[in-house]
Amino acid sequence: MAMQVPRYWAQARVQEKFGRGHVSGRVSLTVRRFGWSDSSLAEAQTMADARARDAFDRILAGETLSRNEPRVPYDAEGLPIREEIVERHGEIVVTRNSYGARCLNSPDVLFADVDFKPPQAGPVSWGWFAAALVAGVACGALVHPVAGIALFIAALVAIGFVRNAAAQRRYREEGGGPEARAMAPVNAFLAAHPHWHLRVYRTPNGFRLLAMHQTFDPLDPQVPAFFQAIGADAYYALLCRYQHCFRARLTGKPWRVGVRERMPPRNGVWPIPAERMAERESWVAQYERKAEGYAACRFVEALGSRDYVSATQSVQRLHDDLCKADSRLPLA
Repeated sequence: MAMQVPRYWAQARVQEKFGRGHVSGRVSLTVRRFGWSDSSLAEAQTMADARARDAFDRILAGETLSRNEPRVPYDAEGLPIREEIVERHGEIVVTRNSYGARCLNSPDVLFADVDFKPPQAGPVSWGWFAAALVAGVACGALVHPVAGIALFIAALVAIGFVRNAAAQRRYREEGGGPEARAMAPVNAFLAAHPHWHLRVYRTPNGFRLLAMHQTFDPLDPQVPAFFQAIGADAYYALLCRYQHCFRARLTGKPWRVGVRERMPPRNGVWPIPAERMAERESWVAQYERKAEGYAACRFVEALGSRDYVSATQSVQRLHDDLCKADSRLPLA
C-alpha cells in the first residue's frame, strides 16, 4: 500500500428492498462507500460505485462488513488521507489538517514526536482524606455542622493544591526536568543503535525526531520498535501503519497563534460544500497571517551517526524551511 492523498472524493450508495422471505433474512440493505482519485471527480465516483456494489454483495452473501465508512480526515483504516492538498514537492504532499495547520506527509522519511509527560499528583491518600474528615467532624461538633462541612471541603482543596504544587516541583526537578526525561529513552535507543542519525527539534510540548541515515517503509518492523523505544504517541504509530506514511506539522496550532475560532465549517471534512469555501478561505487567510510570526519547531542538535541519504536530506531542508526551524520565532 503506497501513501495516498487524493485530490477528488465521491460517495456512492447502493440500496435495495427485498421484502419478507429473502434468503439473506433481510428486508432491505443500504451500503455506502467512498471513492477517490487524483485525476477527476468522475473517476472517484466510478470507484465509489464499484466499492459500494462490492461491499453490498459481500454483506448480502453473509460477510461481516460495515455498511458505512466514517467521514474522517486521517484515522480510518483502509482509506487514504482526506485533507486539502496545499502543495506537492515530489513525493511529499503538504495538506491542511482538520484544525487548519499545514502538515507534511512523507511515504518514507521517518518523523516522530516525543511529548513531555504531564505531572501526576495522584489521588488523595486515605490518610489525608481521613485527616480532613476528622477536622470537619470536630469543627461541626464544636462550632456548627455547616462550618464542619465547609472546613472538610476547604481541607480537601488545600491538600489538593499542596499535592499539585509538589507534583509540579518534582516535574521540574526529578530526572533533570521534563526535557531530560523525554530525551532519556532517545539517548538510550541511540546507544544501542549508533548507526542511526537523528535530528532533534524542540516543539511546544516536547521534541520532534527526524531520521536521516535511511528511508523507511512504515510497515518495516524497525519503525514500531523505534516508536515504542522512544515513547512516541501510540495513536500516531498506528496511523503511520494504516496510512503508510509519516507526518509532521509545519505550522502552529491555531489557538497557539491567537486564532480562537475553529476553521469552518464545523466538523467539515474535506472536500467541503462549495458554498462554504469563501468562509473557509477567509479563516485560512487570517490563520496564515498570524502563523507567520511563529515556528512549529526549532532545531536543537543532531545525534548518533552523521550518515544521511539524499532523500532524507531534501525532506529535511523542506521541513526546516516550512517549519522555520532555524528561526528564533516563538513556538506554536
